[in-house]
Amino acid sequence: MSGEPLVVVLIGPGGVGKGTLARRLVERDGHLWLSRSWTTRPPRPHETDADYAFVGREEFAHAIGEGRFLEWAEFHGQLYGTPRPTPPAGSDVLLEIDVQGAEQVRRDFPDALVVLVTAPTEVALEERLRGRGDEDAHVRARLRSAPEELARGRRLADRVVVNDDPDRAAGEIVSILEGLRRARRTPS
Repeated sequence: MSGEPLVVVLIGPGGVGKGTLARRLVERDGHLWLSRSWTTRPPRPHETDADYAFVGREEFAHAIGEGRFLEWAEFHGQLYGTPRPTPPAGSDVLLEIDVQGAEQVRRDFPDALVVLVTAPTEVALEERLRGRGDEDAHVRARLRSAPEELARGRRLADRVVVNDDPDRAAGEIVSILEGLRRARRTPS
């Protein structure tokens, strides 16, 4: 078995439920450690500091200059980034990021498992975006960018999981992880 942690990357357009799935995965799989991303956007009404490190542009730019991010990108006018992971010993790393960030991660971790999460329908995606309190202009921008994100995600992803039910989708991803871990333990 490899001593290196497995890197698991959840990608998909905003509103597909990556955050919900990430929380469910960490609850169900004691070997997963969720990396907390940074962003310059303001918190949504339901978000806390447990969801993101909410920082100003100046602090974010300083961290970029110091090389503290595994990946970072500007998306819809806000900066998002993943600090270089430092998981506890014996833990695998779970990243919840956008497609552009996953492309950067794939360069550093070519064996990372990239899972594209999709909504069951475009209508469901719009309902989720509105349900989380996004402004109309932001919802429209997200819906316009979703087809390109999905196309890029399908080219990059090892697996595609439809988030029609968060418990079912999390169970599917846990099954994928268990299979990968078994394969890593089995000598070739």
